[in-house]
Amino acid sequence: MKSIKIKGMSCQHCVMAVSKALSALDGVKDVKVDLNSGVATYEEVKAVDPNVIAAAIKKAGFEVV
Repeated sequence: MKSIKIKGMSCQHCVMAVSKALSALDGVKDVKVDLNSGVATYEEVKAVDPNVIAAAIKKAGFEVV
């Protein structure tokens, strides 16, 4: 499992937006987002460029820390 720290989430809607953005990426599965810690964990079925992960989170309206 990989994890990434995310800034800017404040509610369950934010959690769902990040989950949806990461789950939509090819090679990413089992996404879990914790609002309290601001951390998303996920499994890579195949290698995914960290810049692609960060871009998906940014596009959803949040910032990678």
